[in-house]
Amino acid sequence: MAYVLGFVVADGCIIKRKNRMKSYIFNITSKDKSILRKIKQALRSNHPIGIKYNSLKMPYSYISICNREVCEDLIKLGINPRKTHNLEPIEVPEEYFSDYVRGFFDGDGTVYIQKVNGTLQIKSGFVAVSLSFIKDFNKCLCGAIDIKEKSIHREIDKRGKRLIKYNVHFYIDDSEKLEKFMYRNNPTLYLDRKKKIFDKWKLIKRRHYIKQNYPSKIGWGLNQKAII
Repeated sequence: MAYVLGFVVADGCIIKRKNRMKSYIFNITSKDKSILRKIKQALRSNHPIGIKYNSLKMPYSYISICNREVCEDLIKLGINPRKTHNLEPIEVPEEYFSDYVRGFFDGDGTVYIQKVNGTLQIKSGFVAVSLSFIKDFNKCLCGAIDIKEKSIHREIDKRGKRLIKYNVHFYIDDSEKLEKFMYRNNPTLYLDRKKKIFDKWKLIKRRHYIKQNYPSKIGWGLNQKAII
């Protein structure tokens, strides 16, 4: 359930039903139908997984659940209607935090391997619209994996309504620490395609990787100064 909470923070929402007092719908949307199947199984839900299309006519899978108990629990945890802009820090017990982080990562995280100045490197990170949320998340996560708190970068999504987003990035060794933390309990609930990138990096390290002084972050195209 900690994983599901993290995924909901990223790609879920609570919708208040019109003309009904204290009636809500719980919705999760993802382009990866496979992870919705896993979440559906974890929730023991019989609700169908549907398909909808975004403004670019790209297909997305979704599941909508009308369950008052689930919705009220999520609201108590901080998942309010229209949470995108008003999301506040979510308190998660330490023993469940790695699962929560993995869920949020599978929704609003990224990881990829890229050559920088001829050297293969791995980069991972998170994105959020709420600055107060990402500041707290960044602090808690860096503390949990015992690394220096990351800078937060501001980005303007030029598509649609020019939405402001905030990013935190993890490079090389810190990405490895993040991976160990998220999958430390040998979980079965995770997004396959993202975990496979971490697994691929382990093979690259084993065969070709040599410890050295890495190029600066400029090599990743970060042409914006950190705001924090």
